[in-house]
Amino acid sequence: MPQTIANGIAIEYETFGNPKDQPLLLIIGLGGQLIFWDEPLCRDLASRGYHVIRYDNRDVGLSAKFDQAGEPDVAKALEKILHGDKSAVAYTMEDMADDAAGLLDALSIKAAHVCGMSMGGMIAQTLALLHPQRVLSLTSIYSTTGNPALPQPKPDILAALMAPPPAERSAYIEHMLGVFKTLAGGGYPFDEDWTRAMMGAAFDRSFYPQGETRQLIAILAQENRKEKLAAIRIPALVIHGTADPLVPVEGGKETAKAIPGAKLILIEGMGHDLPHGGAWPQIVEALLEHLRKAARA
Repeated sequence: MPQTIANGIAIEYETFGNPKDQPLLLIIGLGGQLIFWDEPLCRDLASRGYHVIRYDNRDVGLSAKFDQAGEPDVAKALEKILHGDKSAVAYTMEDMADDAAGLLDALSIKAAHVCGMSMGGMIAQTLALLHPQRVLSLTSIYSTTGNPALPQPKPDILAALMAPPPAERSAYIEHMLGVFKTLAGGGYPFDEDWTRAMMGAAFDRSFYPQGETRQLIAILAQENRKEKLAAIRIPALVIHGTADPLVPVEGGKETAKAIPGAKLILIEGMGHDLPHGGAWPQIVEALLEHLRKAARA
């Protein structure tokens, strides 16, 4: 996979399809690597006439690591953030949105359709706010506005997400399997074999849990986007599962309400799943319909 300098840092990325087709930038969630955007999914989207770009966010996968920021401590960082002190924040969601814009610059892409899931949806929203000319359409999947008044994950869900992963490969796979089982909704089968294989590939590619922790701190430090989202004037699609235990469905509902003209699709029984299997065929068809409408608009 190629690497480039975007926003002053190294970003690992991969493309699928014809560069002359409309670009579709996929932004993964917290701690996720570009491989979490399943390769068959990317190839399918490319076969529908899109130049698909997936990439590693900063501090994960093969993109730039922020070791110079030191070992992150979520509890201490959150306490400082709540008192208006962001000295423990290594970088922000705005920085990560600038990474996405920088990647488009590096690929000589003036504007792209942008689709983000979970934290990736937050980055996509921020990209649309900071660089509106770079975003042809916005798709936000199991994401939220950052409004602290919205329902939060239950303590057991947060505990599962924040538990330090084992540094031994087989133990790591079992740990992550448990995490994603906890996050999955009960409405669709959980693909254990695929998840095991993906977690093994992620471990082999880059085991770097401190990067995920710094990303989490960046999420905690971002201001509420609810009011700012009213400035978005591009076609927007919001997709959320009714059984999402990590980002409750109210986050998706508020996102769609905040963005003028946004379409909201709620998928009954879907949790906070990886982009594979389950409800994802529905998500892909909804995404493609949204992209076609945005192109006509």
